[in-house]
Amino acid sequence: MSQALFSVASGAGTHEKRLDVLANNLSNVNTVGYKQDRLIFRVPSEEGQKTPGDEPQDLLYSPPPLPAGTTIDFSQGHLRNTENRLDLALSGEGFFCIQTPDGRMYTRNGSFALDEDGVLATREGYPVLGRGGEIKISGQDVTIDENGDVYADGGRAGSIKVVGISDVHLLRKTGDSLFAPPGGGVNEMDAEGTLVKQGFLEGANVNPIRAMTEMIDIMRGYESYQKVIQFLDSVTQKSIAGVGNP
Repeated sequence: MSQALFSVASGAGTHEKRLDVLANNLSNVNTVGYKQDRLIFRVPSEEGQKTPGDEPQDLLYSPPPLPAGTTIDFSQGHLRNTENRLDLALSGEGFFCIQTPDGRMYTRNGSFALDEDGVLATREGYPVLGRGGEIKISGQDVTIDENGDVYADGGRAGSIKVVGISDVHLLRKTGDSLFAPPGGGVNEMDAEGTLVKQGFLEGANVNPIRAMTEMIDIMRGYESYQKVIQFLDSVTQKSIAGVGNP
């Protein structure tokens, strides 16, 4: 494959991957606590190669950057008032701790409810961890202050565990707005300055207008790459057809 065709095909492939990431982000624009993905690139270590020949006019070219996966953007989303006493949002960095069959996981989705035993849990039925374990609430008037302390009918029922994670980039998405730690776990720490907001939910940190604008730009760029590929293919066919002709 010629250098020109390789560069164009690489650019088209990059645009396709960017489009996939954007489409997934947009499909989750209404998912509570969703954190958007961003495409990251790997720059080849080789700074440049000289084109064949020793003429002074020969140019240097650098291999194009290549997609190397995605990273999670953990910036905060907009807080929406729901007036539901069991809906919680975090203002600041940090995560709720959730006990799942696969171990402890983390989330920013505070759409909670009480299970049949009165334990505070996610909508999927996973217990929300407090500082002393599960939080069982028996009472009608539930109040949760900004420190995460839970009161039911005036009596203290527990305190919600909110943690910060120093190596947050190690977390991976597992569905249901949950983030799983790696096999060796992560370093939990106090989420200083983070407030628990009762009656609020955190929306996705996806800007739909910006994402749509970027998607249109990517599609136009992809179409341009396709036209160049078609042109190069046409030139190649003409060159092959001309071989051996007088």
